[in-house]
Amino acid sequence: MIRTPLRPLASVLKARESGENPDLIERENRRLRLEADRDRARARAETRLLALALIFMSAFFVLGARMALLAATEPLEMSRGFQEDISSARADIVDRNGVVLATNLATHALYAETRRMVDPARAARKLGEIFPDIDVPRLEARFTDPARRFIWIRTRLSPEQQQAVHEIGEPGLLFGPREMRLYPNGRMAAHVLGGASFGQQGVRAAEVIGVAGAELYFEERLRDPTQVDVPLHLALDLTVQATVTEVLEGGKRMLNAHGATAVLMDVHTGEVISLVSLPDFDPNARPAPPTEGEPADSPLFNRAVQGYYELGSVMKTFAVAQGIEAGTVTPQTMIDTRGPLTWGRFRIRDFRNYGPELSVKDVLVKSSNIGTARIMQPIGAEAQQDFLRRFGLLEPMPLEVSEAARARPLLPARWSDLSVMTISYGHGMSTSPLALAAGYAALANGGRKVTPTLVKQQGRQVGEQLVSPRTARAMQLMLHQTVQEGTASFARIDGYPVGGKTGSADKPDGRGGYKKEAVLATFASVFPAHEPRYVLVVTLDEPVDTTGSEPRRTAGWTAVPVSAEITRRVAPLLGLRPVRLSQADAAFELRP
Repeated sequence: MIRTPLRPLASVLKARESGENPDLIERENRRLRLEADRDRARARAETRLLALALIFMSAFFVLGARMALLAATEPLEMSRGFQEDISSARADIVDRNGVVLATNLATHALYAETRRMVDPARAARKLGEIFPDIDVPRLEARFTDPARRFIWIRTRLSPEQQQAVHEIGEPGLLFGPREMRLYPNGRMAAHVLGGASFGQQGVRAAEVIGVAGAELYFEERLRDPTQVDVPLHLALDLTVQATVTEVLEGGKRMLNAHGATAVLMDVHTGEVISLVSLPDFDPNARPAPPTEGEPADSPLFNRAVQGYYELGSVMKTFAVAQGIEAGTVTPQTMIDTRGPLTWGRFRIRDFRNYGPELSVKDVLVKSSNIGTARIMQPIGAEAQQDFLRRFGLLEPMPLEVSEAARARPLLPARWSDLSVMTISYGHGMSTSPLALAAGYAALANGGRKVTPTLVKQQGRQVGEQLVSPRTARAMQLMLHQTVQEGTASFARIDGYPVGGKTGSADKPDGRGGYKKEAVLATFASVFPAHEPRYVLVVTLDEPVDTTGSEPRRTAGWTAVPVSAEITRRVAPLLGLRPVRLSQADAAFELRP
């Protein structure tokens, strides 16, 4: 930078010519320069002060706005230096009458902060006395491990256990509040409800999440913050469910069956009033899934939904209905029943010799395999598949439990002419008791398809017309005649006319053959027979009646009596008034 001299030569020469003192020029220039420096310094200082003032004012306004926002916000609980954002809220589940099936219960979890413990060895020993399943030496080692500062001991406590832990007097044993899922009816409707467990867990809260059944299927609905105060109404009737469970358990035990299942369904609404699968479990203490063996051996296995079986002669009802609907036969058409019916190297036989011919009605009443196969022969594979598919028997049957979507029927790889005949009487394809109930419901309600549901409905379903009302009425009459004259005679109940069909299917052995003397016995019934309201399917796994001189395994001796006792006990609970058999017969005769 070039500085201006304090004594410019031109100014000095001019001052000398005028006789002035040149030193005064330097003093004046110095004064002017100092004044200019002061002005510049003052201007810089004023600019800095203004900037600082603006910064302070901005910070003041920001802090003030933040404080006002916090003051207007709901207070949040802080715990141990961090905030837990875990919600345990979950809506109740109730039956159709409002009886609680599942709810949340306030409880506490137990944990330890080892740095606050006074006597870890004593604490471990005392906890072992309260909780016998605790490994005391291992727990003591964890308490004294310097690398551990926090240890979960129990995720839930009873009030008695909490009081006992209090009395230990150990400051390092602490309680965390939380909610647990409670099923006040224990095993009742276990396979419908499924169960719940803890998800994400914190010191002061834990998520309650569904793990199976309706709890898992309705997970979003049950945890929706806007609906947690609104119970989920199921179609189940707890009183009916308890009755069906009691009778089915007694039948299973008396007949030495490996398992049993029963489905009770409204034929008009599709509501599942009761669904029982045995053996069952307590969802309050849900067992672990099996890691070996057959899935069906586990109490977690839902036989009504997940169990796809060859159900035997109960499938003849659909074959006869298809023949009548197609116009190839009528209930009075005579069918050749001479046997055995030979197809290649295969032979189809009847349980007993029914003579050279039977009417279509008697084919169903007496349960002739040969007669049913001959009814289906002119119909063919393609039409049979289409008919069964429309009834929902070839696809997974939807129901509001998580297990339903994973269960699929087993179908023949090639639907041959032989398959047409064997499937007509219930062999060669599998279906579930729930799907069977839905199919019988369609025949019982006038021919309209209904979809099973666990949710309480407000009115009837109006589904696809699967068969004509005339065909449906003919099937209702023949099912009633099967009980009055045929294989299901033990289903006769004073005051409650029943229609139904038995099925006794040999159980597959897993190697392409069938077990000896091992039968899956099923009875599918509708009641009241003359004005069907409900369908009931009862299936017993390897039952045997030993009250006679020889063991009897067929459905007529096993599943039918159990089903009859269920119907006798639940019909009054369902509000059905008893009628005379003559009134039911007259109602059939008055139908067009």
